[in-house]
Amino acid sequence: MIPVTTLAGKKVTLFGLGGSGFATARALILGGAHVTAWDDNPDSVTKAAAEGIHTEDLRIVDWSVQSLFVLSPGVPLTHPKPHWTVDLARAAGVDIVGDVELFVRERRAHAPDCPFIAITGTNGKSTTTALIAHILKSSGRDTQLGGNIGTAVLTLDPPKAGRYYVVECSSYQIDLAPTLNPSAGILLNLTPDHLDRHGTMQHYAGIKERLVAGSGTAIVGVDDSHCEMIADRVERAGTKVVRISRRHPLADGIYAEGTKLIQASSAAVRPLADLDGIQTLRGGHNAQNAAAAAAACLAVGVSDEEIRAGLASFPGLKHRMQPVGTRGNVIFVNDSKATNADAAAPALSSYDRIYWIAGGLPKAGGITTLAPFFPYIAKAYLIGEAAAEFAATLGEAVPYEISGTMERAVAHAAADAEKDETGPVAVMLSPACASFDQYKNFEVRGDAFVSHVAALDGVTMLIGSATGDK
Repeated sequence: MIPVTTLAGKKVTLFGLGGSGFATARALILGGAHVTAWDDNPDSVTKAAAEGIHTEDLRIVDWSVQSLFVLSPGVPLTHPKPHWTVDLARAAGVDIVGDVELFVRERRAHAPDCPFIAITGTNGKSTTTALIAHILKSSGRDTQLGGNIGTAVLTLDPPKAGRYYVVECSSYQIDLAPTLNPSAGILLNLTPDHLDRHGTMQHYAGIKERLVAGSGTAIVGVDDSHCEMIADRVERAGTKVVRISRRHPLADGIYAEGTKLIQASSAAVRPLADLDGIQTLRGGHNAQNAAAAAAACLAVGVSDEEIRAGLASFPGLKHRMQPVGTRGNVIFVNDSKATNADAAAPALSSYDRIYWIAGGLPKAGGITTLAPFFPYIAKAYLIGEAAAEFAATLGEAVPYEISGTMERAVAHAAADAEKDETGPVAVMLSPACASFDQYKNFEVRGDAFVSHVAALDGVTMLIGSATGDK
């Protein structure tokens, strides 16, 4: 854990006692701060008090003596309206920050030169974050991975010289980190998202821009107009910018040309890496992720050879286009994280012939937007509540069966795929649905798929069947 020493002896209020909130409270106390914490959930308050965290309704605390207010990122700062604690803090002139800002301050105080890579974007953040951490770790570097990817940043080891930090940042976390200053900052892409919390696309984009604007090296995907303009603005302000693209060549930056990553500059154009044959980095979206990862690693001193080795050995992110096993010419792919049609599209675009397991609790729009990928689907195996709706959408365009359960879908898809002599094929779980009709969450659903694959005769597992871990 990282003790928040920069607030030693200070009075600090904190709201939000979820996972990251608890971690932040502990880190503050460990660093010597006097913390008063609260939550709208009485059970969370009771739990915090039982762990020795001082709790008190923030409506009645003396805000005039508070040095800082720490807000959990899940709590509204601006839209649809500020949380009541935000109004109280602002009325008292107390600065409002989140856990990423506290990490930034500790790094600045104790090891300002230790490499720090921060990643944001609407899509691809987690894969890019995990890929960067893997490249660094596999090259023997002391690497800390956290943030929005699931590990609270203040639970990482304390900053010190030579320790590398790779931190995924949501827009909520950036909004609460006013002095965010990574060595290398990545903005992958921008599409409308979380507008209920940011009001407008312009506000959302402006928050994302802050991460790269404060970076030593700003790495920006320029395949959408918002990011293209951000790259230009940040560069005009004097920040070093590395542009990346999955769609077109660049005069200066890193771009994908098929499976190849090309680095271009005024001096030369040279091949940097080739993703051909790396199952965990299939598809154009992963070419963008890999280009961003390579640019960030180059910015913090990683060699070309180390980058290529890390790309080749990347095990993938659990439940995201994760190769889990093989049998003959069949690869089994766990993409359980695809909980809507847009999320399923990258996986469906990455294989030429797919035996597709889909369904669950349907979302608005169903799978109609996936029609361009129907020619790649040899057959669909439909499960859960969405089965009838999906069958109606597929109609005569795609052969299908209503399998009902995951176990039956895996068994039937594997049997059909094994008979397919057209070449390499994929049995893929990419549900385009929420999981809640049959499973607690998408992780449990993905683990069930892995377990059923492991139970098939003759399958060579690429991961552990019990947990889905490498």
